[in-house]
This record gives sequence, structure tokens and C-alpha cells, in this order.
Amino acid sequence: MSYELRGIGMTSQRTRERLVQRLIQDGISQLTVLDQIRDIPRHLFVDEALASRAYEDTALPIGFGQTISQPYIVARMTEALLAGGRLKKVLEVGTGSGYQTAVLARLVEEVYSVERIRGLLNQARERFRRLNLNNVRLKYTDGGWGWPEHALYDGIIVTAAPLEVPAALIQQLALGGRMLIPVGKRGTQQLVQITRTGSNSHEELVLEQVRFVSLRGGTE
Repeated sequence: MSYELRGIGMTSQRTRERLVQRLIQDGISQLTVLDQIRDIPRHLFVDEALASRAYEDTALPIGFGQTISQPYIVARMTEALLAGGRLKKVLEVGTGSGYQTAVLARLVEEVYSVERIRGLLNQARERFRRLNLNNVRLKYTDGGWGWPEHALYDGIIVTAAPLEVPAALIQQLALGGRMLIPVGKRGTQQLVQITRTGSNSHEELVLEQVRFVSLRGGTE
């Protein structure tokens, strides 16, 4: 592995290990998730000027008015999604920097990820190429529509907050599948776990308070 991927100084393995220990203290316990947080070079998913902060447990700007999610939130959502066992096919709404996508790609068979900002999607595609992540499919589209051509999904992760859960996404969730989605206005958002229980029914469980960018329609 190159120095660029392995990291040195504030991007080194020792720095990553400190982040993992903090996540353990904060309640993340699934070893497979922690392994990916430790191994995936988060510094490649932020601007070079912010690389020294990549392993802080904080969200960071990635341009276009968007952020890379806090590592705790990435780990929390991934852990909750996988709590029922290994999944085959997962939809991600909001590729963003691609960091959450990369974590998922190491843990599930197929990841379908949609993004409404072309510049972010192009950057993420290049990062996946450098990391040899060959089980990720990308689409430039309005995330609220999901990716119905490949439904049904065993799991769905949404990385931006709508005011209410899009019905189109629930319909793309397989029976027994889970969706992790932040819902609400900025400042009052809740991370909600949705489990589809029937063709027209689902259960909702609020996990915790969160802060995400808003889910917007259209493309740019």
C-alpha cells in the first residue's frame, strides 16, 4: 500500500486507532464496522488542506455546500443497518464524498449509490477506482427517487435529511429490510430506523438526535 493510502503523521494508523477507540467508548461495538473505520483512508475523501483533521470525530466540508459525515454517524448507521446480518444489496441516497459508500462496499455484496451533484459524483468515482472498490454502482439523479430499476434493496442508507420519509424509498425496501434515514428540519432531526413489515406497512424506531444537510430535489 502506498504512503498516500497508508498515511503518515496525522493520517497514520496510530491516529486512526485513536478514532476507533473513541468510537468504542461512544458505543460502537460491531468489529467489522470498526475495522473499516480503521482501514479506509478517510483523508482521501476530504480536501488535502483538511487531511490532518480527517480522523477527528467530526463532519468536514467537501464543497458544494455538503459535508463528509462524522465517523461516529457513519459507524452508527452502518452498524444499525447490518444488525440483522450481512446484506446483499444496499441503496445509498447521497454519495457525497463517497466515504460512507466505501465503508458499505467492504461489508455488503453490492452498493447502489445516487448523487444529485455531478462534481461530487465524479470525485467519488475516482476515489473508488483508486481503492479498487468494484462492487459500487453510481447514478447521477435526484436522490428522493432512489434507484427503482434495481429494487428491492435489503438495506437503504440516506445521508441527507428530508422533512419526511420519501414514500418512494420505502417502496424500494425489501420485506424485512431496513432503512436508516435522518428526518426533520435542521436542529430537530432524528435518525430513524425503518423496517418494512409488509407491502403497505413498516415500523419506525428513533435512534438518536442528529445533524445532516437537507435532502434537496433536482440535480446540479
